[in-house]
Amino acid sequence: MCMIATRESFGKALEELGEENKKVVVLDADLYNSTKTEYFKKRFPERFFNLGIAEADMIGTAAGFATCGKIPYASSFAAFATGRVYDQIRASIAYPKLNVKICATHAGITVGEDGATHQMVEDINLMRGMPNMLVMSTSDDIQTKWAVKEIANYEGPVYLRLTRYKTPVIYDNKTKFEIGKGIQIGDGTDACIIATGVTVAESLKAKEELKQKGINVRVVDIHTIKPIDKELIIKCAKETDRIITVEDHNIIGGLGSAVCEVLAENYPKKVTRMGIEDTFGKSGRAEDLMKYYGIDKDAIIEEIEGL
Repeated sequence: MCMIATRESFGKALEELGEENKKVVVLDADLYNSTKTEYFKKRFPERFFNLGIAEADMIGTAAGFATCGKIPYASSFAAFATGRVYDQIRASIAYPKLNVKICATHAGITVGEDGATHQMVEDINLMRGMPNMLVMSTSDDIQTKWAVKEIANYEGPVYLRLTRYKTPVIYDNKTKFEIGKGIQIGDGTDACIIATGVTVAESLKAKEELKQKGINVRVVDIHTIKPIDKELIIKCAKETDRIITVEDHNIIGGLGSAVCEVLAENYPKKVTRMGIEDTFGKSGRAEDLMKYYGIDKDAIIEEIEGL
């Protein structure tokens, strides 16, 4: 099984995009080896800008590039690319609706040993509450490469959430993706698991094991959290007995909250939210942390069997 971190996919796709679109410029806050913008840096040094450990300056500079007709991709760890620079994003990018792509790596507890300060589990909450901001969280290599290139064609601010944790390749190059449209995998009616990012692969593993036990579920991959695919969520709520959301993020303000908002207004149904339950992370191996916080395959199986 091929395992690739979405930060790696981001770096490779960004390098390809640089060849295809000369308007693209890339900014980093002295973490290009980790965010993988180093590929773009080596190929197009004249369009790469290392702003140093000055994330607020990076966001302001990206806004400036956008006003000059460039398509800036600004990258850092999620903790720094959202929390540290929230005011700059709000006033300099979202409010004037500038064409800036914020691509944040190392999101969620799956950062692992870096610990709570670097494990950003509030970023989806922050960014989806920002007016004018498109919010995406990709699940595998193929989907991430598509998203990196697709957002260059989208006019306006984008937040793309990426991870350090390596995940299986789920899709193939023939898969059709669309901004704002989720992907339904399977048609089981016992339960619907709605997931995003790294938890999509865990949900698919759970789906296969549950099938062996006579429990048939479907998985919905929500790669665009804002605008969310209301039609698909309502459809699945009508067609299945249970709705479970799974995310490597605080259950407050994340995917689970977004799904609950859709159903509360359109088709009231009980939702079980699985994620980080309003707490900070801990230092440890990514696999151990996913088990500890109850967002791995085994936790999903246990939850659905309990329901």
